[in-house]
Amino acid sequence: MSSLVLDAEALYSDLLRGMRLQLASYAQPPLLVGVASGGAWLAERLQKDLGLAGDIGVLSSSMHRDDFSQRGLASSGPTLLPFDVNGAHLVVLDDVLYTGRTIRAVLNELFDYGRPASVKLVVLVDRGGRELPVQPDLAVARVALPAAQTLELARAEDGRFSFQLQDR
Repeated sequence: MSSLVLDAEALYSDLLRGMRLQLASYAQPPLLVGVASGGAWLAERLQKDLGLAGDIGVLSSSMHRDDFSQRGLASSGPTLLPFDVNGAHLVVLDDVLYTGRTIRAVLNELFDYGRPASVKLVVLVDRGGRELPVQPDLAVARVALPAAQTLELARAEDGRFSFQLQDR
């Protein structure tokens, strides 16, 4: 196990500040869409903390994974988009960006529902190691981790965030 320490609550505070700045560039606030599950948790909390109306969307990567034959449906949960994505400005949120394969899968899923006017990618942590040409519009932190380690956002019952770092 590594000695990396990331304060998820402090990073969330930085994310909230960054999102407030980004919202200023929109005539109407964008719709928030979280990648199941960590990104959806971020979207839920941001929706509330930013005082945005409406519901968040949740995108599952399960049906468009390039490793579907090995993973199956995994534990991603279903896609829920309680709004029309056609012509909408969307912010897709994820907890950790690594290879870019999950983001490719959720973008494919998103476009199954329509054609948004724009899509921005916002992540809490960018850990590098990209295998696809995917870059976030906003990354709160950047860390380098060995490929043998995973980093995931966890949410306590009281809603507070932390990170789990594990060896594969």
